[in-house]
Amino acid sequence: MNDLNKVQISGFSITPYPNIDTAVQLILEMHLDKGHMAIAVNPEKIIHAMDNSVLNSILHHSDILYADGIGIVKAMSKKTGTLHHRIPGCELWESLMCETGKLKLPVFIIGSSPSVNLQTCKKLRSVYGVNIIGYQHGFFDDEDDLINRIIVSEAKIVTVALGSPKQEIFINHCREAGIKAFFMGVGGTYDVFTGNTQRAPKIFRKLGLEWCFRLISQPSRIFRQKRLLIFFMLYIRNKL
Repeated sequence: MNDLNKVQISGFSITPYPNIDTAVQLILEMHLDKGHMAIAVNPEKIIHAMDNSVLNSILHHSDILYADGIGIVKAMSKKTGTLHHRIPGCELWESLMCETGKLKLPVFIIGSSPSVNLQTCKKLRSVYGVNIIGYQHGFFDDEDDLINRIIVSEAKIVTVALGSPKQEIFINHCREAGIKAFFMGVGGTYDVFTGNTQRAPKIFRKLGLEWCFRLISQPSRIFRQKRLLIFFMLYIRNKL
């Protein structure tokens, strides 16, 4: 399954993983010890990248862009005439943590609040036996010190929950520092994993309406939803 043909959406190369198990398998086989980075892609991030040169550059230089948003999946399927599948970032991360626990790979956990960060580490160790050799909540002041700690730790996998595009920018700084770990930006995944944030009910996920549930739960997100409208207009005009 290492011959997956990437799909171009607005100039970005999306890897069309058929399922999460395959994604985890290929990450462990092909992307360790190389300083590679995986980024979840949704319509909002694509539109944001069109107006943000830093994020645009990072996405173009990422090793894995995977379809986390249903809008991306629809666009990929429309462009190729083939059914593609969504890879939810929180599920991919948890499956990857499960496998790293079995393999005892050293993991560094970064981001979220101090309490959620500690809860995440505790649960990863107790549920999956993850070998966590370093952790840091998201409210740090000295980025250089944290990068040095990651270097010294010799972590194989570093997951970063700082929100986008802050987490992608931080990961890029780590790669520029020569760190060869596999990096994954995970947004609000730790909060979901620890039960501090409710994930959309299964019916919303099945219908591809997680974005709607998040909007209902956080009405303030409405100001960000204009990017979804822009993406939809590009989609129906075949401009993606």
